[in-house]
Amino acid sequence: MRTVAIFIFNEVEVLDFAGPFEVFGVAGQYAGQRPFHVFTVAERGPVYARNGLAIQPTYLLNDHPPADIIIVPGGGGHLSDGTPYGSRREMANPAVLNWVRRSAETAELVLSVCTGALILAKAGLLEGLSATTHYRALESLQQLAPNTTILPDERYVDNGKVLTSAGVSAGIDLSLYVVGRLLGEEVAAGTAKYMQYDYWPTSGLSSRLAV
Repeated sequence: MRTVAIFIFNEVEVLDFAGPFEVFGVAGQYAGQRPFHVFTVAERGPVYARNGLAIQPTYLLNDHPPADIIIVPGGGGHLSDGTPYGSRREMANPAVLNWVRRSAETAELVLSVCTGALILAKAGLLEGLSATTHYRALESLQQLAPNTTILPDERYVDNGKVLTSAGVSAGIDLSLYVVGRLLGEEVAAGTAKYMQYDYWPTSGLSSRLAV
């Protein structure tokens, strides 16, 4: 069983984290298997996601089981006065960046959804790789990671260990792709069928890069 840690924070986009949580949470269960143990982690709780959804994280950043897979979702932006919130605030949070770097050292895979890619960029994990993010954050990602090749037309991008997805619902496709990569396409397809989700199984395959 692989452990999957999903980072959550105030103003996180709900589907950014809930979509992957659902995919990894139900993967294989339709066939009586449980290949993943999924949990949320946060700097502190409760967390208030977009539109006021309150979540109590399972663990805190410095107190959780070792994670085989870490997922960094997105959500947020800037207020009218320029104050950052959500992922834009967290990408300048030393505690978060240190957690991402530390967890990535021992994780098998590191995933970002939407503007979670900005956090990975600030943590230095996208250096020399290819990536995508929400279409409204592509320019910001390029500014943060000038040595990263931005692929705006890809729904998700696989660099081997580090994978990124486009915005919001694309995190579901990325998660299903990872299930297929780790457990086989039959399990990924069965998971998508159980969820009654029309997933994009070929998107991103051409973008996989050797590391």
